[in-house]
Amino acid sequence: MKIGIVILNWNGLALLKRYLPSVVKHSSEHAIYMADNASTDESISWIQEHFPSVHIITMDKNRGYAGGYNVAIKEVKEELLCLLNNDIEVTANWLQPIATLFESDAQIAAAQPLLLDDKKRTHFEYAGAAGGYLDRLAYPYCRGRVFNSIEENTGQYKDSVDLDWASGAAFFVNKKAFTHVGAFDETYFAHQEEIDVCWRLRHAGYKIAAVSSSTVYHLGGGTLETLNPRKTYYNFRNSLFNIVKNDHSNTWLWILFLRMILDGVAALQLLLTGKLSHFMAILKAHGSFYLGLNNILKKRKEVCHFSKVIEDKPMIYSIVYQYFVKKRKSFQDVN
Repeated sequence: MKIGIVILNWNGLALLKRYLPSVVKHSSEHAIYMADNASTDESISWIQEHFPSVHIITMDKNRGYAGGYNVAIKEVKEELLCLLNNDIEVTANWLQPIATLFESDAQIAAAQPLLLDDKKRTHFEYAGAAGGYLDRLAYPYCRGRVFNSIEENTGQYKDSVDLDWASGAAFFVNKKAFTHVGAFDETYFAHQEEIDVCWRLRHAGYKIAAVSSSTVYHLGGGTLETLNPRKTYYNFRNSLFNIVKNDHSNTWLWILFLRMILDGVAALQLLLTGKLSHFMAILKAHGSFYLGLNNILKKRKEVCHFSKVIEDKPMIYSIVYQYFVKKRKSFQDVN
């Protein structure tokens, strides 16, 4: 099965020089695309000079993760896609196990490899680790990462399992299924759009998988640093969008109310610790959420049109309670 590897880039010349060679080296039988989000550096000319086999897709402006990939995917002919961050080093034979999995099970629509930390290669990486889950309040956590507690990789997650969401850092997806559920929501711009699309895929009856026999190393924060207030803004706002769009239970309004209270607690904690910019980011996130609420409610109805499965009960009700009250810091402890 041929895979279309699409690398989204915005002024990432230094990252491309560091990480693109491994992708080209270990993906020779597959097509590689660089989708450039209107970079102002020399990313395009450098690739054209050093890796002419890489197909260039150019954008008229920076469309973020969601919009950039939506535009680029329309120009990719392969049916199995790998949406790959520009700060990932891949390893030998990283594609074959995933291609085999997709070929063996038509219900699988999205998957991810194991994501290890390029800065500390013995440990998992924050943005996906060994596969993502959601608690009842739609807080994301991972096998190998709960909030900011990162586990060492000791082979504890060798099994390939079904997930709630696969990491957008190395996101494999069936193009037909992706298009069927409406692609990425460009309202999100960046952060949690992969959680949203995976939730919609599960509504449509598809499965999300982790493939532990495939490994990549992720730098993380290559485009938008972890401590950037914009990241805080997008994560808080988009998580609320996810609940409205995708929680179709009878208690979704109650879940939304609880989340907004917990957001307020988080904002207060940030204020008391002197992180004023992050406190303001949460306030702005809630303001943007209210402004976009009517639009998201319309999208909730659109999801209902193709939804055909009853949601599985999440493994835990509150990862916040498990982590901050019970002091359970690893995935194996909270499950």
